[in-house]
Amino acid sequence: MENKTMMTDLYELTMAQVYFSQGEKDKIAYFDAFFRKEPVDAGYGIMAGLDNIINYIQNLRFTDDNIEYLRSLSIFTEDFLEYLKGFKFTGDIYAVPDGTPVFRNEPILTVRAPIIEAQIIETAILSYLNASICYTTATKRITEVTKDIGVMEFGARRAFGPDAAVEASKCAIIGGAVGTSNVMAGERFNIPVLGTMAHSLVTEADSEYEAFLNYAKTFPHNCVLLIDTYDTLRSGVPNAIKVAKEFLIPNGYELRGVRIDSGDLAYLSKEAKRMFVEAGLPNVKICLSNGLKPDTLASLIRQGAVIDSIGLGDNIVVPDNARVGCVYKNVAIEKNGEIVPKIKVSGDAIKTINPGFKEIYRFYNNETGYSFGDLIALQDEVIPEDEYTLVDPENETNFLKINNYTVKKLREKIFENGKLIYKDLGIFEKRDYCNEQMKTIYPEVRRIEKPHKYYVDLSEKLLRLKTQMIKDAKKF
Repeated sequence: MENKTMMTDLYELTMAQVYFSQGEKDKIAYFDAFFRKEPVDAGYGIMAGLDNIINYIQNLRFTDDNIEYLRSLSIFTEDFLEYLKGFKFTGDIYAVPDGTPVFRNEPILTVRAPIIEAQIIETAILSYLNASICYTTATKRITEVTKDIGVMEFGARRAFGPDAAVEASKCAIIGGAVGTSNVMAGERFNIPVLGTMAHSLVTEADSEYEAFLNYAKTFPHNCVLLIDTYDTLRSGVPNAIKVAKEFLIPNGYELRGVRIDSGDLAYLSKEAKRMFVEAGLPNVKICLSNGLKPDTLASLIRQGAVIDSIGLGDNIVVPDNARVGCVYKNVAIEKNGEIVPKIKVSGDAIKTINPGFKEIYRFYNNETGYSFGDLIALQDEVIPEDEYTLVDPENETNFLKINNYTVKKLREKIFENGKLIYKDLGIFEKRDYCNEQMKTIYPEVRRIEKPHKYYVDLSEKLLRLKTQMIKDAKKF
């Protein structure tokens, strides 16, 4: 993987220079990455991007050219630049595995490292998390609606550049897509590539029938025709039937399917299916596309639209409310062998962080398998295994007393002393894992419209610490 060490904001390096100049390069600091609101209008986020972060950390080093560029800025000292020549990551990283449903304010990733190392890697970590969580959550929100209907990711041309397109394709698979149109993603990640034709193949030919026939002769084993270039029902379907009967069937093949990319998709899909059945072609599959959103898909399904597969681009790579908003905040330092919690206080309550080195726990109902909710607790706390009361820290009148549960830590240790100790799953293993994890989240949280708010509790010890630190911070 490409060395992306220079993918950092300048202020990460200027702060690093300050730490270095003050003799604090070996001070151990803790930073949490989290988001404050679930992305893309979903009731959850799907963790993703850990694979990229692993590769980034393993390739972390400043090259001679990097050092020369930094020297040319004339703002760094020579001894600091000399330090950067031997720079590598030597700390620990804890993270939630890719594919896990996660929620607001949860420390989905924590870095414990010498403060310069922890500071320099902030920008890249956030970039990876924000992009990957967005694409994966957007796809999962769609596949929650479509269930067993195959979703194909077709968003490469809508993405913000080739790198984003490839990442979106990979994340779409984790979110439940069956394949991608992106050939680069297919080659890089060994995921299925799918696609047949665009409208230009039809408009280039002398007639729609000629275009269909040319395609059928070229790809007789997998003939799927785009039938809405001129008129779906009066031209597209009749010409598709004609090609099937005059060429494909006589030569031992069949018309595999058609795609409809415009118009009233519910009406057109039902009418097209009726026409194919009446023509003796009941096995023709119908694929729908055209910028479909989760709520639109839900409506089409309620209307009885005939949908065998779906092609989606925009609403995976650039979904509505695409901003995930992951942030990376200093929550503790080590001093004289002790973990000293730190806090950022804001007049906006949502921006006041949860201090200290923490863990995330998930409580599973032993009877139903559903998750009651999550608990953010300090790392040294022991969580009761018989009875607990989850309390919404934003509204203490909203609480849930639970028992008969199994409680599990959500995070894994990824790096220890700079060494990778975690075995990452493959893309399809992550998709299967994500599917299984989503089954533990109540349908009310997963629904498309006005999802129910998931319990994310702070332990009593953490809440007391936070409250006291806020009071102390305001004594100025």
